Amino acid sequence: MLVALAANLVIALAKTVGGLIANSPALLSEAAHSVADSLNEVFLLAALRRSRRPADRRHPFGYGKERFFWSLLAAVGIFVMGGCFSFYQGVEALTRDTQESFGGYIAGLVVLGVSLLAEGGSLLRALHQLRRQGVSEGLRDPALRTVVAEDGTAVVGVCLALAGMALHMATGQVVWEASASLAIGALLVYVAYRLGREARDQLIGEAADPEAGGRIRALLRAQPEIDSVEALFTMKTGIDSLLVAARVDLVPGLDSERVEEVAVRIKRSIARTVPEAEQIFLDVTDRLAQENVIDRPAHEARESPAATGERGGA
Repeated sequence: MLVALAANLVIALAKTVGGLIANSPALLSEAAHSVADSLNEVFLLAALRRSRRPADRRHPFGYGKERFFWSLLAAVGIFVMGGCFSFYQGVEALTRDTQESFGGYIAGLVVLGVSLLAEGGSLLRALHQLRRQGVSEGLRDPALRTVVAEDGTAVVGVCLALAGMALHMATGQVVWEASASLAIGALLVYVAYRLGREARDQLIGEAADPEAGGRIRALLRAQPEIDSVEALFTMKTGIDSLLVAARVDLVPGLDSERVEEVAVRIKRSIARTVPEAEQIFLDVTDRLAQENVIDRPAHEARESPAATGERGGA
């Protein structure tokens, strides 16, 4: 990660110097793109370090959601530093009235060519790792998913800048380069939107994927002691951690000892079935006891444990 960050910073510096020398809006937009990518990698490093801290009294569910917070900051950085700056470069190029000069454009094209080789090689490595892990499994890893998205958009951005500069030199029309800047800006805004939306969903509290939720529900329904599953709630508390809470009705006739044994066994079964389920809570009730409470006279119901909220739980 540190090597990738250093490489991105060198590329960003080369694009910035080349863009200033050539006064090229497309190259300056790509420089902003590289700076935004570098910022994203800094945030990713911070997220990886801080999210690994163990749970404590103030944060009993751990610090897994730190990753989503830093991802949100990265999305804001990409939007402002990358997208808005690129839009500004494109609009400014269309409205300025200066004499065309292509001094430094060759050097700029060389910088973009080298950047394309570097970004393309990084993308190929990320895709190779994705294939090794399996596409579906690899895309669940936000770090790998972010790297693939970053490298993919970097390659597209460099290609747009190359095309815009080359067409500008060939035709003398700045509209080509301005259009490339605007396209890079739109690309970065879209990436920022996707990253921000994912981070928002995770920070608010996103449920487990339907497959994991279905496995948990099927496991609960398969237990002979469970009469019905009244409610099942799941929430991702980190990249690979999950909170599970279920409210179930037990079959009649189970004593308190048996209820406790059943609850422990179900928790262990859920943990084996869904390894990321680190926190599991069960709220168990006896439907027959509840029905008896409803059928009894009011003064008897008030004296019963079920009526006062004393329920079997684990």
